[in-house]
Amino acid sequence: MVNGQDLVSWIQALSQLLFIIFIIALFLGLNQRIQVYIWTRDIRSKLVILESLAEDARRKTLDFLVKNNARNPESLLNKIVDFFIIEPVSIEPIDIIKRLDLLINIRIRRFREEFTKALPESSEVIRGKAEVSAEITSALVFIYKAVKHYLLLGEKTKNWVLIMQLQLIMPQILRIANAYRKALTDFLAGYPIGDAAGPLVAYRLSNHSTNWREVELDTVATEVDIDGRRLVIVKAKGPAPTVGKPGTAVEKIIRELVEKNMKPSLLLTIDAALKLEGEESGTIAEGVGAAIGDIGPEKIRFERIATEYNIPLRALIIKMSMEEALYAMNKKIYEGVEKAVQRAKEIILSETKSGDVVIVAGIGNTSGVI
Repeated sequence: MVNGQDLVSWIQALSQLLFIIFIIALFLGLNQRIQVYIWTRDIRSKLVILESLAEDARRKTLDFLVKNNARNPESLLNKIVDFFIIEPVSIEPIDIIKRLDLLINIRIRRFREEFTKALPESSEVIRGKAEVSAEITSALVFIYKAVKHYLLLGEKTKNWVLIMQLQLIMPQILRIANAYRKALTDFLAGYPIGDAAGPLVAYRLSNHSTNWREVELDTVATEVDIDGRRLVIVKAKGPAPTVGKPGTAVEKIIRELVEKNMKPSLLLTIDAALKLEGEESGTIAEGVGAAIGDIGPEKIRFERIATEYNIPLRALIIKMSMEEALYAMNKKIYEGVEKAVQRAKEIILSETKSGDVVIVAGIGNTSGVI
């Protein structure tokens, strides 16, 4: 029989042994390995979700193509999903905008040709929906591949810092992927999305004009009179989901007007913009510069033409979250559009005089907007 003193001794010895084992485990990095295992399991569980989102998007896009009698839909989608642009050399910045613009134009042309061949009897709207759905599928597939790449690379190189960083940003990655997936449904349904706020403001300012002329690829313009001001309104051609080439169109229109000795007195750009967390959706803000989320070529055209002819370049934005920009337009965003219409009129009337020419560009994806 073990007496009380022996029991205490055994407990003390066992505690010391466990403490020594714990110290050795810490020294050998066992705790870190356990943590990396937990992180890896968490990433893999979310990777399954990303894969299902990508596969679901692919399936919906294929169903849409088949429904509209596309030729070789599987081959077409595989080609588009893996399509890429190699960025121009930036170490030598001379003419980088021209080089980037060339690559973007080639990409647009190639996509347009592919979908025209695959859907020769479909309307521009159907082909536009097919093109956007394929691009969303491509984005989701890329997100899945990128996450899988960094997970496997972290495991292969035993880089626990890389795995930790990946695990920490997985909630943001899932948020983006889920937004893209739900946006696919809204695009295929032809709903006006949040990012269509700019074109919708332009359409409202035109008094629902039906007299639009195509100025540039997928970009149209019309003219109206507001209290003696000649208002030239530019936006992407709807209702197909496209953003057009507003910078190129505005540059062309301004040069035409200047040749007629009718230099614009104001250039106003209107676009959706991502809000900060805590800000109210649908609020508007104004400033100076070109309100356009372009990667370079279109935005710089606004800046260069405004600078060349010394035209005040004003900006008006409607704030929204990333999800709201991609989803069907909700009530708050629509109310923001109405506020932007009124504020745009106030800017035009207060900063120009009767007889002036004003250009307004509604920037954004014109899905569902005529």
